[in-house]
Amino acid sequence: MKFLSSLSKKQLAGKTVLVRLDLNVEASDIAHSIRIQRAIETIQFLCSRGARVVVASHRGRPQPLAEAMTNDQFPIPKISKGETLRMFKNVFQKALKEKVTFFDYFDFKKIKEEIAQDSNGIFLLENIRLLSGEEQNSKTLAKQLASLADMYVNDAFAVSHRAHASVAAITRYIPSYAGIELEQELVAFKRAKQKTADPLVLVLGGAKISDKIGVIRSFAHAEAVLTGGGIANTLFAAQGEYIGKSLYEKNVSLDDITRMKNVLLPLDVVWHEGKILDIGRGTAREYGDVIQAARMVIWNGPMGLTEQKKFRIGTRALWRAACASKAFVIIGGGETTSFIESIASAPQLRLKHIFLSIGGGAMLDYLSGKKLPGIEALERK
Repeated sequence: MKFLSSLSKKQLAGKTVLVRLDLNVEASDIAHSIRIQRAIETIQFLCSRGARVVVASHRGRPQPLAEAMTNDQFPIPKISKGETLRMFKNVFQKALKEKVTFFDYFDFKKIKEEIAQDSNGIFLLENIRLLSGEEQNSKTLAKQLASLADMYVNDAFAVSHRAHASVAAITRYIPSYAGIELEQELVAFKRAKQKTADPLVLVLGGAKISDKIGVIRSFAHAEAVLTGGGIANTLFAAQGEYIGKSLYEKNVSLDDITRMKNVLLPLDVVWHEGKILDIGRGTAREYGDVIQAARMVIWNGPMGLTEQKKFRIGTRALWRAACASKAFVIIGGGETTSFIESIASAPQLRLKHIFLSIGGGAMLDYLSGKKLPGIEALERK
């Protein structure tokens, strides 16, 4: 795999670089989003070395355009504020002090001509998922995207578990590199799989356990698996414990998980209107002590219903324990990182032993040992 960080200014000067980013962020979260900060850093890196930057990304799941992939012209109908990338024109211009050109159409020939007219510049494509070939990993679309640039950079770990045209197929038609953010993700997760990571602790919360079973099994050697949220509720139910109207998953085979002695369930929980909505203070203290004794912590999913302040206590307590620990801590999952970004102080976010991953599903797949199409595409010779 080749990395963007290894390229010199001479190798990038005058080049047009198509960068796949993940800008799938709510408008209210943009100001404090680590995902956006890292995207800006990547663009800044390229611009400072004299490259033109073409940004491709997605936001939400818009209805793909009905037109067949037979020519280069794709008019874009009006799409919702939650799906358009238009707002990032101003976000990038303000942060980078550079002109940003936003394309509200998909006429690749015309786009290429406009890019060629600027010796320097940043160009932003509209939501790539508007093109039906994106999620089909279309070779046609991949070639059209590749025609816009001299090289390609994948800096979107969060979608690297998707076999999409702008993530996987494109690497067949243009020199391709792993971006700075993607490289950081791979380095962090490589550390998690080394023996020096022991004692390793998993912290798993959120609504579903089915997408995390693979991680628990892959890290059966972990010192402890600390559970909360819907995951703990599902394990309680599997053991015949009363959970009232609490959120849990039905029809999930957990026989081997319930027999694992290192999988810990909350000692006490917070009930509200017949539902378990957070771990209790005693559990938060016990989990915090386990985190303090770890050398490596991998955390995915909140401990409670963090959308409401009174059910954030458990998740906030574990965040404080992580900051105070000497362990290397990897935190991922959209809900978890968004919550931490909203409560963390600037010094906390700069702690060298804390790494916020932008991956949710990609993080879980990678840790489960699954092959990620976006990573495999970059490794392909």
